[in-house]
Amino acid sequence: MKTIKVLFTAFTLLFFGMSAQAQGKKTETVKIKTSSVCNMCKKTIESGMAYEKGVKNVNLDVATQMLTIEYRADKNNVDALREAVTKLGYDADLLTADAKAYNKLDDCCKKDKGVH
Repeated sequence: MKTIKVLFTAFTLLFFGMSAQAQGKKTETVKIKTSSVCNMCKKTIESGMAYEKGVKNVNLDVATQMLTIEYRADKNNVDALREAVTKLGYDADLLTADAKAYNKLDDCCKKDKGVH
């Protein structure tokens, strides 16, 4: 009987510990307007943002220039994600692209080329 109580207690603690962990892994989604113009931009942004902490999913719609990011709220935040986009050479909402990174972009990715 004592063994059953010990096993039940251990199982209960394990179950509630896993529940608390799952709750701490809440994901959020943010949409960021970028200065992307082509499919090369899409590849650059999606692959670059995939390395950011807590990012679970990234999708850039080139036609609308909207970047959708699903991320873990306990690992990252919207401001840091916007800053990461600028460091790739692209505008992110009201933040301007990092000049050094922008200058390294291929000519087809420059914002004066327009969406193509």
